[in-house]
Parts: sequence; structure tokens; C-alpha cells
Amino acid sequence: MRADARKNRDQVLAVAGSAITEQGVDVSLRDIARRADVGLATLLRHFPTREALLEALLHTSFGELTAKAGELETSGSPEEALVVWLRDCVAWTTEYRGVTVLMAAAIEDTDSALHASCVTLRAAGARLLTRAQEAGTARTDIDGADLFALIAMLAWLGDQPSLTPRADRLFDVVASAILTGAAINDAPQDRNRPTQEPG
Repeated sequence: MRADARKNRDQVLAVAGSAITEQGVDVSLRDIARRADVGLATLLRHFPTREALLEALLHTSFGELTAKAGELETSGSPEEALVVWLRDCVAWTTEYRGVTVLMAAAIEDTDSALHASCVTLRAAGARLLTRAQEAGTARTDIDGADLFALIAMLAWLGDQPSLTPRADRLFDVVASAILTGAAINDAPQDRNRPTQEPG
């Protein structure tokens, strides 16, 4: 890739990251191109679809979350590993409003540029879930697809301004529903957060 083309590509990615953080994944591609000081045709030459732009933007994050799952598989208790990874995934998805909607669609769409990364991420979570299930610390009537859906659900809560104050507490509710027995008491929690909130 020529130096000027790489510069344009990097500029588009930098601007896209900021724009999506501010406005969500539905931000206009034309607006991203304008803010990056390139033509829309130039943007589309590098990223022919919105999913292709997101895949390039999120590729590193997908890789980091997948690698984190691999590390957690061999460290700590199975239930702690599962909850820590689940919390990291939810925190990441809330950085880019609406990304879980595209991820949920992409995982069923083999033509989507996001498909492979989403499948890999779901498989990483499934391995952590299976490990906890085999240890008897997670319920056995859910699978990796359910876990992926729960991440999307929790991320959606974080996207709703009126529900954001409840998001952390509801994360703990969901995590407790995944775990079984004594594992609920051993799972990592935010000890500084009140157990109840008004309203």
C-alpha cells in the first residue's frame, strides 16, 4: 500500500473510532469521510461496507478479548475467569454504541466482514463457560450462543441513558444467574457498589 493511501486509511480509522464512540455505529460514513478530510469514494475504496470499517477498527479489540479468554482458561478459578471475561466484554462493547446489534447479525451472516471475529469471540467465551460447567460452578442449560446473547443484552442496557445507573447491578444479577451454588459468593464483585439503589 502506498504511503499516502496508508495515511488516508489510518486517518479514516482514527476518525471513525471517535465518531462511533460519540454517535454510535449508525454514524454516517459520509460524515466520517468529511471529518477525515477524504472523499467518500476514498473511504469506500478502503472499507466497502460499514461492517468492513468496523472489523478493521475493532480487530485489535477482538484479538485482545480472545487472548484474554485464553489466559483466563489457565489462571484463576473457572467461575472467576468466566465472570471477569464477561465483564470485560460488556465494558468493551459499551465503548461503541450499537456495535452488539451488528455483531448479533454478523454471527449468523457468513458474508459479513465481522462474522469470523464474532465466531472466534463466541467460541472463546464458550470455552470459559464449558470449563465452569465442568467444574460444577455454572449452570449447564446454557451454551456459548446464550452467553454471546447475554453480552449483547447487557451492552444494550449500557446504551440506554435511563438504564445506565442500573447496568452494573444488573450485570451482577445476570452473573449470579449463570453461576451455581457457592460460586455466586466467590465471583468477583464491586464491593464499593451498594447492594440496592433507590427507585
